[in-house]
Amino acid sequence: MVAKAQRLPVPPPQDSVAASEVSLYRNLLKIKDEHALRDLGISFYDAETTVQWSYNADAWFHAASTMKLAVLLGVFREVDRGELALDAPVHVRNRFTSIVNQEAFMLDLGRDADPDVYGHLGKTLSVKELAYWMITKSSNLATNLLVDVIGIPTIQLALDELEIHGIKVLRGVEDQRAFAAGLNNEVTAHGLLKMLRLIAEGTAYSQEACDEMLDILLDQQYRSGIPAGLPKAARVAHKTGNISTVHHDAGIVYLEGRKPYVLVILTQFPAEQGRGTAVAEVSRDIFNTLAGVVYES
Repeated sequence: MVAKAQRLPVPPPQDSVAASEVSLYRNLLKIKDEHALRDLGISFYDAETTVQWSYNADAWFHAASTMKLAVLLGVFREVDRGELALDAPVHVRNRFTSIVNQEAFMLDLGRDADPDVYGHLGKTLSVKELAYWMITKSSNLATNLLVDVIGIPTIQLALDELEIHGIKVLRGVEDQRAFAAGLNNEVTAHGLLKMLRLIAEGTAYSQEACDEMLDILLDQQYRSGIPAGLPKAARVAHKTGNISTVHHDAGIVYLEGRKPYVLVILTQFPAEQGRGTAVAEVSRDIFNTLAGVVYES
């Protein structure tokens, strides 16, 4: 079935797509109910068939670590313009400034996922190394260091230049004063999808910049989201985002012999519940539906 999907030269008939959308919609509502999700947002685009599908894709969610995709984009905007070198050294320190009252704060390094960065406190790491650990191990320390290097205005400028709507980046991570004041980074499924489509298509600045970003995203080490719902042979360039009440994943899925598809899954759930397997189940449903549409056509 997958092999036939990979050889399809044209989009499937609209009646086939419509029937599959109804089935997919019912399955997603079932997943939402089974996992007691408070909210679910999905955006999907398949470059091979040009099939597009979304559910609640303009709803705003706390970004969690998916905001690091926007930081990555801002970094490579500066690199592409010659304003920043990937091998430029950055002093690794744990002291940042809150956007509330400009008060200093520190990260809880015991919670950070990446000893490869905080093990260099007092030393330097390159911009490229920080970008790599920010994405592949979701290092909060690397993220805040890069935010300080390029600045929040540059990140927003990158989003505006590429006409990416549905992503708001106000601050770095673990700014607890800002969190308490309700000043949070937010995303929509459509916003993240637009960014990843531009990267996949090589039009988020230069092709070289996109290739560099894809290389980093393909090395993602947390695979319980979108990849968990796919065949082992699938390659996924993606970024997860998890806090106490959200579990997100946004990625570009590569299957042999066909153009990639882009999928964003945003979930919000009760804090006492735990994140579960909803993202992986949605990913599996999307994959099976896409394969079924192509096969039946």
